[in-house]
Amino acid sequence: MRLLIIEDEPQLCETIAEGFRLGGYEVDTCGDGDEALLLCTTEPYDLILLDLNLPGLDGMEVLQKFRETNTNTPVLILSARSQTFDKVSGLDMGANDYLTKPFHFDELEARVRSLTRRKFVQQDVMLTCGDIAFDTKARTAAAKGESLSLTRKETGVLEYLILHQGSIISQEELMEHVWDSSVDSFSNSIRVHISSLRKKLRAALGYDPIQNKVGQGYRIGDEKA
Repeated sequence: MRLLIIEDEPQLCETIAEGFRLGGYEVDTCGDGDEALLLCTTEPYDLILLDLNLPGLDGMEVLQKFRETNTNTPVLILSARSQTFDKVSGLDMGANDYLTKPFHFDELEARVRSLTRRKFVQQDVMLTCGDIAFDTKARTAAAKGESLSLTRKETGVLEYLILHQGSIISQEELMEHVWDSSVDSFSNSIRVHISSLRKKLRAALGYDPIQNKVGQGYRIGDEKA
């Protein structure tokens, strides 16, 4: 999952970002309204965390302009504005949720999980694909009941493939949603991590559930590939 955190308090922004990175998310950050709108409208994020008090464009302006072109990407407002009017305005403007500062990170993380599950029509914290189970809360995976030892990138790739199981996912799409903006589009990082993930799944399952569709991408299914 790839998140964008828009927050003008550098320390708070980095604290939130690091918390999600430790949880296996890829995170981009910015602290300016104008830059935020540019990133929102040019990069494919799975969820946006939006502060309202921003230099440049105000958070409400960012949200309004963003919703003119994108009505699907979930937006969670994080704001010190605690009045009912502000919450109602944010939700009416197109936000999917509103969390008042200060907040506990555990609650923020739970709301992010809820919004991303909703986006992918996934109601349970546990994703399944055949003999594979992925716990979106604990960020852990198991195959045939046995825990898998995965790197952060392998965890992100597996989660994204399971969320889209049955569909072919291109390398470009994986790069957009599992890597942050610092990735080199010409690197072989995706192939390396996919190869390692497939080896681990093959060792645990006795077969490889990930198919490589030449020239198209990767597909995970509950049948033997």
